[in-house]
Amino acid sequence: MEKLMIKVKISDLAILKGEGVLVTVGLGSCVGIALYDPESKIGGLAHILLPDSTQFKSSLNSFNPAKFADTAIPLLMEKMGKAGANRFSLKAKIAGGGQLFAFQKLGSSIGMKNVQAVKYYLNKYKIPIRGEDVGGFQGRTMRLYVNSGRVVINTVGGTEKIL
Repeated sequence: MEKLMIKVKISDLAILKGEGVLVTVGLGSCVGIALYDPESKIGGLAHILLPDSTQFKSSLNSFNPAKFADTAIPLLMEKMGKAGANRFSLKAKIAGGGQLFAFQKLGSSIGMKNVQAVKYYLNKYKIPIRGEDVGGFQGRTMRLYVNSGRVVINTVGGTEKIL
């Protein structure tokens, strides 16, 4: 096991260089976005709640860019770049976007909208997706091992998948 483990909560993000694990728990309809630069061994992990921030930016509440796909991805890229990552070497792995509630209609769930938004913005910034575990009906935990870029997904029910 690696030395340092940083937990990324809902609507949060973190970066790490060299050694350690970034982990997020409770990916239901939310999407975890792991970005990794294999050259600098810098990794970043975001746990987004919603696809789009535009209707929330003018609200009286304090705005949290880590909550939304459209603002979390560029913020994560910026933080990784400041730590020494090469924006053009970034690779992505994503997980989550499930439909955990039976009353949601298939195809219109917030989980699938989150997945679509994440894929749109990763494509916009020309970051290739190297692995994904999205959709379905169970929650997930996502771990990014920063020394290797390996991402491990554990689902409720005990299955484990390496992306």
